[in-house]
Amino acid sequence: QVQLVESGGGLVQAGGSLRLSCAASGRTFSSYAMGWFRQAPGKERDFVATRWSAGTTYYADSVKGRFTISRDNAKNMVYLQMNSLKPEDTAVYYCAMRYYYAGSYYARDYAYWGQGTQVTVSS
Repeated sequence: QVQLVESGGGLVQAGGSLRLSCAASGRTFSSYAMGWFRQAPGKERDFVATRWSAGTTYYADSVKGRFTISRDNAKNMVYLQMNSLKPEDTAVYYCAMRYYYAGSYYARDYAYWGQGTQVTVSS
């Protein structure tokens, strides 16, 4: 059984930065793609970024150039560095693991999810 635990959320002013962390346990972490999604109140869960097992990364257009996904396979950790934050980035952010080497834009393709961490960006 895989467990994912996010941390690092909080309240930040527009233009600021946060780094989210996700600790994974229970599976061979390095073999699988990881993703970050976010969900604002009353909206669907949206793709933010994915990093494949071999290192390929993809980002949502809305965060490209501002967010960076990285992973440390030795520590079973995945990170989301968020810079130049905007009020529209406010959401609960979720870490997810896909049972495949390649990531996906679709939440339905991910088998395991963390509990989420709140990010609030004030204007």
